[in-house]
Amino acid sequence: MPNQQKQYSETYLRFLQLVQSLRNLPDFVLLDPVEERLLHLFATVWQAGQKITVLQAMALSQDVSSTTAHRRLKSLRQKGVLTLVPDEVDNRIKYVQPTPMAEHYFAQLGQCMSEAKISL
Repeated sequence: MPNQQKQYSETYLRFLQLVQSLRNLPDFVLLDPVEERLLHLFATVWQAGQKITVLQAMALSQDVSSTTAHRRLKSLRQKGVLTLVPDEVDNRIKYVQPTPMAEHYFAQLGQCMSEAKISL
């Protein structure tokens, strides 16, 4: 087990190195830590095939106030990572959805993960 644990550790550290090098590329969307954490939380909801309203998004993280979450939702929209789609029945309800830029962001991270695993 210690050898396997070391391999997992090395894979993860390699993944972090690859992500850091991605952040230096001009086409990689730069997110602050709160934006990144929220986007990753949203991704888990989307991956489960669920929709997330703006109000749900603002309350999703226990360690981020709703005011901060709302500001970050705005900034993620300005960066082109998220879009808001009105509900088909009630226009007051808006759903947070990923844009193609968000899909590209996740694809880049996934590629880093694959490369980290292969390279060791």
